[in-house]
Amino acid sequence: AIETVLNQEVVGTTLPTAFEVYTKKLFGEERYNVFCKGLQQPSPVSIRLNPFKTSETTKVADSFAPTPVAWCKEGFYLNARPNFTFDPLFHAGAYYVQEASSMFLSHVLRCLVRNPVALLDLCAAPGGKTTCARTAIAEGSIVFSNEPINKRAQILAENVQKFGHSDVVVTNNYPGDYKKTKLAFDVIVADVPCSGEGMFRKDEQAREEWSPAAVISCADRQRDILTAVWPALKDGGFCVYSTCTFNREENEDLVAWACDTLGAELVEIPTDSAWNIAGDTTGRNLSVYHFFPHRTEGEGLFLALLRKKKGEMFNDR
Repeated sequence: AIETVLNQEVVGTTLPTAFEVYTKKLFGEERYNVFCKGLQQPSPVSIRLNPFKTSETTKVADSFAPTPVAWCKEGFYLNARPNFTFDPLFHAGAYYVQEASSMFLSHVLRCLVRNPVALLDLCAAPGGKTTCARTAIAEGSIVFSNEPINKRAQILAENVQKFGHSDVVVTNNYPGDYKKTKLAFDVIVADVPCSGEGMFRKDEQAREEWSPAAVISCADRQRDILTAVWPALKDGGFCVYSTCTFNREENEDLVAWACDTLGAELVEIPTDSAWNIAGDTTGRNLSVYHFFPHRTEGEGLFLALLRKKKGEMFNDR
């Protein structure tokens, strides 16, 4: 039997004062209070099954009796947190432990891609979005799974190996290196380093390291990353930009900058109102997608779909 323990990761009210002031101004008093109540709830536990190991995933479903994640057919919530370390199916790659909001990438790619593509997961470690993307896109596609930091790239390679699909290549490059290779991608997934506000509920270090200066520094870094990798995106290609933070500098303001500076355009993603995904927090009516802990069962996620130009191989939305 797998040893299980109840998940009790609750933050309470120990948020940075500057974050409280900033976010209250962004959300408004009433929405901010509801948001804080959401942060005080236990973090949900979720896994994503590996469809390329079907016999093992059947055993996982029988063991956990999971509840489906609405926007990812391989995703499931668990009512308690198992000790995954002692589960052979976890080590065999039968499933991946992934925060449910991040699985929204599966829905985005299934709406977007119909034919085989070349996809780059730019900031990929430890491998959640890479394995999610490889599951969602057409067979015949190839995924470049990249991580600039060497030690993290090694962890990424181990998780990709456990996942077990042959058409995934792990690389250890900085974004600008792809321009030198002359490789061109149909889709780039850029889950960029951020200030980590979406991790506040379960990561005390994220709360301790947060500051307004860190937000500005992260936004500068994100602009550098997108600028460096943009030449590697084909005309007509798509960039899935995401963060695990809430503020406008790293989210709405950043994608608006990409549209003004890089020539990108925002693309609307079809969603179900029952999913309770929030939109633009800045009043500009941008086609962007926020997962807030007081609205959706997951941690914080921001996602925007950027298109370089129209392309014939994609659905025209």
